[in-house]
Amino acid sequence: MDARAIIARLRRHEVPSAAELTWFAQGLADGSVSDAQAGAFAMGVCMGRLGSEGRAALTLAMRDTGDVLHWDFDGPVIDKHSTGGVGDCVSLVLAPALAECGTYVPMISGRGLGHTGGTLDKMEAIPGVTTQLGPDRLAQVVRDTGAAIVGATARIAPADKRLYAIRDVTATVESLDLITASILSKKLAASPDALVLDVKLGSGAFMKSPDEARALALALTETANAAGCRTSALITDMSQPLAPSLGNALEVGEVMRVLTSGHADDPLAQLSAELGGVLLSDAGLATDAVSGAARIAAIISDGRAAERFGRMIAAVGGPVQFVENWQRFLPEATVIREVPARASGYVTAIDGEVLGLAVVALGGGRQVETDVVDPAVGLSRVIRLGTAVNPGTPLATIHAARQEAAEAAEATLRAAITIGPEPVAAPPLIHERITP
Repeated sequence: MDARAIIARLRRHEVPSAAELTWFAQGLADGSVSDAQAGAFAMGVCMGRLGSEGRAALTLAMRDTGDVLHWDFDGPVIDKHSTGGVGDCVSLVLAPALAECGTYVPMISGRGLGHTGGTLDKMEAIPGVTTQLGPDRLAQVVRDTGAAIVGATARIAPADKRLYAIRDVTATVESLDLITASILSKKLAASPDALVLDVKLGSGAFMKSPDEARALALALTETANAAGCRTSALITDMSQPLAPSLGNALEVGEVMRVLTSGHADDPLAQLSAELGGVLLSDAGLATDAVSGAARIAAIISDGRAAERFGRMIAAVGGPVQFVENWQRFLPEATVIREVPARASGYVTAIDGEVLGLAVVALGGGRQVETDVVDPAVGLSRVIRLGTAVNPGTPLATIHAARQEAAEAAEATLRAAITIGPEPVAAPPLIHERITP
């Protein structure tokens, strides 16, 4: 086996064998494959296609470079994953709600990738929280609280941990094969009994078109079900931010507003309930997804999910009284300014990717692997599609560390929001359901 030969095969649009992909994954994990070779491999996969067999082989090869966890809980182990968007903080709402239903949720999550936010970065915006737990500590936290949102340690799919960071800075994020292998190598390492995938579609997603989103949803569900994990997918809308805030602490604030306000009609609460309903049904804890969603919605509305969230945060080092005093604990930016509309009309389009990149430029994400994330910066009160505006109507509020950064973000934000003369209909929250 030789990394150069495998990369050359990809350059010729040939699919490496399962043995070659296993060798390369192991080389990613043990360092025998260089960063340059890893970047070339990722680009080669992007420029071609591995196909269903190659994709499955890479997924399982990356999973098997580390530990595969096993559990002895007295209920089903279930999990959820989003393919990435902006204002997407569903995991922080859904994990405690599922735990309140008697399930166990060891959710292995990732950091920001490209223009999208990272669940771990959001968790770490809460003072004291650690997302790096060893297998024994993870099992104890999940046993005690029902849920934990953690990062993949060096012992969980180490090949993916390395390739994930390289993809982020080599413009190789948007690959069907690499996304599938990255997501499922970590998710299958946690040995869930059921998994639901939130495949995003629209301007703020990696998959911009319905055909792309459906192809990814099918690739994910086919690969995971073939590996023995019952997996369904929802293709959900990302033509505008899911929550009206982008940025780590700001999105945690949106989570707390949903968990403590009882606003079940909020899109964040609605999507959390829909995804949870699918999981409860697939795990045999609800007769169907509709009744499961109603159960999750009730748990969010009546405060039980908030109480469970507080227990989970305290168990991973966060403040014991976080739920009761979350405004006091979350960091705030130095510069806060509204961006007013300059003309009358209706919001007809929002470029979510541009908004996400604006947050990265503010310091809320990474442009290189070594960047330190500022949890306080971002955008809040982002206007919704179809909203009527007049001169002076706030389009969003910028949270920045410096005045010049806020000014640059304002210019970007104005370019991302289109105002036209005619109203547009709000897109559906869920475009398609894919079940095994």
